[in-house]
Amino acid sequence: MSRWHAFRGILRRNLVTMRRYMFNTLSSMATLYIVFLMLFFGARAVAGADFALSGTQDGLIVGYFIWSLAIFAYSELAWGLSNEAQQGTLEQLYLSPFGFRFVNACNVVSNLSITLLLNLLLLLAAMATVGRWLTIDLVSLLPVLVLTLVGVVGFGFAIGGLALVFKRIQAFFQVVQFVMVAFIAAPWSTIPWARYLPLAMGNHLARQIMSDGVRLWQLDRGDLVVLLVTSLAYLGLGLAAFGLAEGAARERGLLGQY
Repeated sequence: MSRWHAFRGILRRNLVTMRRYMFNTLSSMATLYIVFLMLFFGARAVAGADFALSGTQDGLIVGYFIWSLAIFAYSELAWGLSNEAQQGTLEQLYLSPFGFRFVNACNVVSNLSITLLLNLLLLLAAMATVGRWLTIDLVSLLPVLVLTLVGVVGFGFAIGGLALVFKRIQAFFQVVQFVMVAFIAAPWSTIPWARYLPLAMGNHLARQIMSDGVRLWQLDRGDLVVLLVTSLAYLGLGLAAFGLAEGAARERGLLGQY
């Protein structure tokens, strides 16, 4: 069996799992949509008549879109490893002829593909609710989103590494969700180094594309470099953390049992 067949098999498995547990998938999307409604109506109640004119409305939609993408991106990887560890099937992944890391990489790519499609639906629902239709230029938007999610995947690997050692870390997932909100909302004007936080630069560039109609080649090259370097750095840190946790789990004999 070739590596392409392995990737196709993993993608098919993820699609079948999503369809078989459709109620869970729809519940997750409904929960995220309810969160948007709470944010939108809460912000409108506070800002009043100036809400639609201040640019806060566009920032809320884009920030919500990036946040929901991040939640799906890191949680699918971390939850998957956590479930494999709890079920005692994690060791079987290491017996794959393609290697555990390749299987994980295929799982990440397939989950990100599905995540983008699901979150585009959430974005359309959010824009329909607000009555504000932003620009969805996929040629310009997809590279920015992919680079942004690369850094988030690093978080997924780091948290997945914790799952190998500690097994049950669901409560920690909730903490990370709120931390990601802080990353997106961090003010650059008062905290200049906030642009180097995960999601911060991706959210900034995505807002320029979706709200202002800026094309990819019109974006500031310095900002693109910051996005590329920070995303790769967070991915590298996440993989390093996963490697350390994986080594600790091997030494304690935790990979084949719960």
